[in-house]
Amino acid sequence: MSSKLPRHPLVLAVKPIVEALGASLVAADEREAGDLPLKWEGEVIAAVRPAPLHGALDRLIESVERELGAPLPTLSREDKQRAIRLLDDRGAFTLRRAVEDVADAMGVSRITVYNYLNALHR
Repeated sequence: MSSKLPRHPLVLAVKPIVEALGASLVAADEREAGDLPLKWEGEVIAAVRPAPLHGALDRLIESVERELGAPLPTLSREDKQRAIRLLDDRGAFTLRRAVEDVADAMGVSRITVYNYLNALHR
């Protein structure tokens, strides 16, 4: 958190969520066009700068690994299927090359990832 950010209860409350999403908090006077204002009683007290799209898949994979409590390659078959479901629910497979990248991260073939996805969408 920038030293210019107010130690406002709203800023302190959203900080862990913002960081978990890969975004950042910026002072109100440092806002840019794409930033999301944090308002308290009609006053902008800070802003959320969304995470860049570059690296989005890596952040999604890291969040699923945190949620499941282990790196993707070490998961059981059932947990790998659960990981695919979580990634799919979060839109990971709308990103270019996501199936290949997830397969590499998981230590399985892309055919396996497609099979897991097909099973989900039946």
